[in-house]
Formats: sequence, structure tokens, C-alpha cells
Amino acid sequence: METSRKLAGYLLQSKAIILDPANPFTWSSGWKSPIYCDNRKTLSHPEIRNFIRDNLCELIRVNYGIPDIIAGVATGAIAHGALVADRLGLPFIYVRSSAKDHGTGKLIEGDVTPGKSAIVVEDLVSTGGSSLRAVDALRNAGVNVMGMVAIFTYGFSIAEDNFRKAGVKLNSLTNYHTLIDSGVKSGFIQPEYLDTLKKWREDPQRWEQ
Repeated sequence: METSRKLAGYLLQSKAIILDPANPFTWSSGWKSPIYCDNRKTLSHPEIRNFIRDNLCELIRVNYGIPDIIAGVATGAIAHGALVADRLGLPFIYVRSSAKDHGTGKLIEGDVTPGKSAIVVEDLVSTGGSSLRAVDALRNAGVNVMGMVAIFTYGFSIAEDNFRKAGVKLNSLTNYHTLIDSGVKSGFIQPEYLDTLKKWREDPQRWEQ
């Protein structure tokens, strides 16, 4: 819990996560949201970047053991995945959001050997759709996906269902509930917005300001 709370604070301080219930953001899915997350911002802060790297490595060691390969999900988790692979001394590959429309038409970049085991590194999990498409690509290439680690998850029930159906274990460093708790205690979130943030989390697809 200490790691989760500390990271939540880091994400808010670096503005990797912005909370603005009064001025909702529009996600690529079309959902309106009081929260926006871009964990690539943490790469500009060495202390936070290294904290994430080291704790993702520990999450992997404790929950899965050391795999043969680390795989990042494009584009947000490429850098973080490469940092993890470097720290663990492992090969690194990444999965594109779609296959190249030129050259060899690759979907996975790097050397892929069927039968090898991999942990997938993701920066953010919302519904789990794009994360699990990366898992499918790796499995189709003959890679044994041991599980996935993420920096942050919203913890939506739809994501939990999707991961369960896909048979993929997910572990994240921090989550929405910890973020909100940390935000209130540190003054990043005004108490009057708590009800709004709770209602959005319960039904984000139908939420209205």
C-alpha cells in the first residue's frame, strides 16, 4: 500500500494524471471523464521514472518470477517496458497498436521466439481492450504470456471481466481508489468533487457532468 500511495502522489504531482471534474475530458472512446492519464509524463522526471521501473521489476519478481522476455504495449508502455527489461537484463520487444502498412508489416517489433515466456508491461489499463489485443498478438506469435503489470488501472469491472475471460493475470502499482484517497489528503482534489468522481467510476460510459 505504501508503494501504491506514493506512486499516486507522484502521478498527481507530475500531472501524469489530471483531475478536473468541473471541465471533463473526452477520451478517444468518446467517454466523458473527470480524469485524464498520460503516464509518459513521468519519463521526464528521473525520480518518478526510476521509482516506477524499480517497482514494476519487483511486481514481476514477486508475482510471476523472471520471464524470458519483457514486452511493452505501444505507445505508452514502450519506454517503461524497455527500462524494466534493461534493469532485469532481459530482451525487450513491443507490440504495435496495428501492423505496419509498409515494409514487413510487423505487429511485434523485436526478436520473437515461439515458446519463450513474457511479461507484458502496460502504462494504463481502462477497459483492457488494447492491452489484451497485445496479449493476443503475442500468443499468436507463440509467446507464453505469463501475465501483465501496469502502472495504473481504473479497476473497471469490464476490465476485470475481460482479463478473466482472456486468462490473463493483471497486477498494477496503483489504482483509482488509491489515487482519489491520495488526492484528497494532499489537496489535489477538493472534497466537494468526491461524489462526482465516485459516480463517474461506477458508470463511466453513461456519466454526465
